[in-house]
Amino acid sequence: MPTASSDVAQLKAALHGQLITSHDKGYDEARAVWNGMIDKRPLLIVRCADKSDVINAVDFARGNQLLTAIRGGGHNVAGFGTCDGGMVIDLSPMKNIAVDAASRTARAEAGLTWGEFDKATQAQGLATTGGLVSSTGIAGFTLGGGFGWLVRKYGLTVDNLQSVEMVLADGRSVTASPTENADLFWGVRGGGGNFGIVTLFEFRLHPVGPMVFGGAIFHRAAKAKELLRFYRGWTQTLPDELSTMVAFLTAPPEPFVPKDLVGTQMIAIALCHAGAAEAGEKLVKPLREFAPAAIDLLGPLPYVALQGMFDPSAPKGIHAYWRTQYLRDLDDPTIDALVGHTSAMKSLSPFSAVHIHHWGGAIKRAGADQTAFAHRSARYVLNIVGLWTGGEDAGKHINWVRTFSDVLQTRGTGQTYLNFLGDEGADRVKAAYDAQTFQRLRKLKAKYDPRNFFRLNQNISPAE
Repeated sequence: MPTASSDVAQLKAALHGQLITSHDKGYDEARAVWNGMIDKRPLLIVRCADKSDVINAVDFARGNQLLTAIRGGGHNVAGFGTCDGGMVIDLSPMKNIAVDAASRTARAEAGLTWGEFDKATQAQGLATTGGLVSSTGIAGFTLGGGFGWLVRKYGLTVDNLQSVEMVLADGRSVTASPTENADLFWGVRGGGGNFGIVTLFEFRLHPVGPMVFGGAIFHRAAKAKELLRFYRGWTQTLPDELSTMVAFLTAPPEPFVPKDLVGTQMIAIALCHAGAAEAGEKLVKPLREFAPAAIDLLGPLPYVALQGMFDPSAPKGIHAYWRTQYLRDLDDPTIDALVGHTSAMKSLSPFSAVHIHHWGGAIKRAGADQTAFAHRSARYVLNIVGLWTGGEDAGKHINWVRTFSDVLQTRGTGQTYLNFLGDEGADRVKAAYDAQTFQRLRKLKAKYDPRNFFRLNQNISPAE
């Protein structure tokens, strides 16, 4: 609904940050999110400087019945960080972080990206499980679960969350922890942004880096079936210190790629060893002995470099559409389907890819009732990633993702990972949880956001 100019002026005067409307310079930049497919025009954008700005923005949006989008890093593929005709509460200016090396904790504001977070924690030789693209925001990533290079050793990001400060739909600021609003603390660890706006996260940190053993090893796509069969057996032998993923990709025009390989279809295994480099070197010996690699980039490297390894594959403004599912196993029929459908990538944008993440380790050790993140028993997570630039054929990429995903449905568990979901409807959101967890989340939603003010997300409707 339209808002009076006098009310908007009052809101602007109350803010420590910035209020942007369609008449202001910088509006187009401020409304843009990572996924270039999303092009929406909000009425108001509040770039929050602190928690009081978040409270003022929530109160204004609620009082004026404005559709409200919450943005941290803006990387959500569905584009939930913006909207048409409503308000965007943009947390990205909120970047304070305090690292306590003695207690191995970090108190981090919601506007930080993983690159910024890692830079601060690595100065103390510490880290927690973070995103695989350094420009991803810490906020939405954490609330949906969060996995990365440290996940098998130290668990999901939500497993390393010790407390949060958040603003509720009624404008109250509360703390949620194991001892304060414990039900809410359970819910935010895997329930997404359904219950409020987290303004501050307190994370548990671990001794990692600044150098780790990791990187990637590449083979030509013709080796894919053999490599996946090897990978299936090899991952069953790995200790928790080693986190790995498979990537089908097009060789990029990077200095480490020989000129004759640029633009060719390849399969890579990327990894990180959260321990001594010598132990990591020993663990990858069978991988190196599998077959002569086209490119071998495994070795000691800075943890922050590993965290930014996939950054060139996901530039801001790229058009993105993807599908995700958990795989029961990498049996031969699944491998055949994977190899068969990745062969079509040669006709797609070189940004498109397929990722298979090895699950297990500390993910499974966490009790299923400790957090709202429910599905911890799968062996692998599949992400079919359609990425292309604005001038390319969107339909071709979307159809490839959908067809590929539909074929793999019979090989999956039927469950979904919240952070990789697009705007796919209520049933797909429900599939991110078991039945008991989902009902508990609906009751929690009814308690903390009964009118579903926070609904631009992977939404959980309040229980009646």
